Amino acid sequence: MLVISPKLSLPRREIQFVYGTSSGPGGQHVNKVATKATLLFDLHASDSISNYQKNRIEHCLATRINKKGILRVSSSKYRSQRANKEAATERFVALLREALAPVRRRRKTRVPYASKKKRVETKKKRGATKRLRGKVQPEL
Repeated sequence: MLVISPKLSLPRREIQFVYGTSSGPGGQHVNKVATKATLLFDLHASDSISNYQKNRIEHCLATRINKKGILRVSSSKYRSQRANKEAATERFVALLREALAPVRRRRKTRVPYASKKKRVETKKKRGATKRLRGKVQPEL
């Protein structure tokens, strides 16, 4: 079980891994060994997540979810497949925690008096500068 929060945990059977070759430098080793790990999670088929949570995840992680509703998280940071699998799993858990974090409401605050005063003073100064520009009379 993957523990996302105290109220949510996902069974490992809902997660699949696909392995492939990593990109970048490394010579022959990179070309012949499948160390890149891609975690696939079918959001729509999951029974562990409520509809509200699915909507939140879909909204927050829209760039990572394809049209079929599959969430992809890849890792090719390490040279071993196991380390990349663990890194992808950790990133997946972190993304879900972030997406399901409660939304904090913004508390309305007033604009401070000093800020208003400073804004008006700046406007007056700018206006005076512009007024002085147009006062030059042409010579005859």
